[in-house]
Amino acid sequence: LVSALVITYLFLADPLQLNIGESIGEIIKGKYSQVIFSDVKSPLFFWKQFISGIFITVAMTGLDQDLMQKNLTCKNLREAQKNMLSFSVIFMAVILLFLGLGALMYMYAEAHHIIIPKKTDELFPMLAVQYFPPVIAFTFIIGLTAAAFASADSALTALTTSFCIDFLKMDENDTKDSIRRRYQVHIGFSVLIVLCIYGFKLFNSESIITTIFKIAGYTYGPLLGLFSFGILSRKMPSARVLVMICLLSPLITYLLEYLINTYSGGYKVGFESLIINASIVFVVLNFTSLKQPELAGN
Repeated sequence: LVSALVITYLFLADPLQLNIGESIGEIIKGKYSQVIFSDVKSPLFFWKQFISGIFITVAMTGLDQDLMQKNLTCKNLREAQKNMLSFSVIFMAVILLFLGLGALMYMYAEAHHIIIPKKTDELFPMLAVQYFPPVIAFTFIIGLTAAAFASADSALTALTTSFCIDFLKMDENDTKDSIRRRYQVHIGFSVLIVLCIYGFKLFNSESIITTIFKIAGYTYGPLLGLFSFGILSRKMPSARVLVMICLLSPLITYLLEYLINTYSGGYKVGFESLIINASIVFVVLNFTSLKQPELAGN
């Protein structure tokens, strides 16, 4: 995937008559590199994005065992910290490469008077098919497929394992019946993921990354609230209240977001919906839970 990015980057820089250093300079000076947005009402307001980004990282990466399992296999805490710091640096470099490639694609489209699709996710496929050499599109598709398979494989394994153990109460005995049921669950989740992909294709009008972060605000919010409550509170929540608030919290968050966007005089909620969602869970659990008996005297 990274090789495809570099190849595409070099190809785009050439018709724009830019070398690597010049292309980076043009990207930095151009309008597509803007990071600081000062309009408080805008969803792109810098501090809203920055603070929301911290919580999104904690929720979507820090609380995801699939992403954190490499840290869990480190010898000690110091090795895990070194791993996280080195991974963060590498990850940031890859993200900057993606962002730079995106800026170059827009610059290429403007230079060749190409109309940008309404769904910006379709810009690269359109350029790859109509304007780029076939080798670039082929390399990028291969890289993207490799990255997608890695994510889909681990996600399907986690979903299948969780459903079989937590919902079907299956044990670890490999009987013919249990193996058959695991295959059925695995295939079922595969079909569900395919349906979700088609659903995004049919009904989503925004870029996929924006939609993913919006959905994360509703799905990861209760998880972040539970994690924060477990770390910061010594109270024991009622199982019934816990389940109820985790189901109702996304709905309450959606209603609050609608009310704020409608009646706040122009203020638009961005990705901070994750923080609102998690805060609802934390506050409700804090007021409805009792201290654990063994900690009541502390």
